[in-house]
Amino acid sequence: MSGDVVTRDQAIAAARAVLDRARIRIARDRAAGRLSPEHELICRRIERDARRREAEQAATHRNAA
Repeated sequence: MSGDVVTRDQAIAAARAVLDRARIRIARDRAAGRLSPEHELICRRIERDARRREAEQAATHRNAA
């Protein structure tokens, strides 16, 4: 019975692999100019938000040090 159960680590590894493949596919499509303008805006918004979060985390770490 325990052979049918997927461990947490296996599930996380599988999800990360799927996400990595999707990111690679999006990057290729974006580089080739195959994304619609709407999807390009979504990518830019996600990147901007990620940069903002990273800057906030860096500032938090600097202040904590």
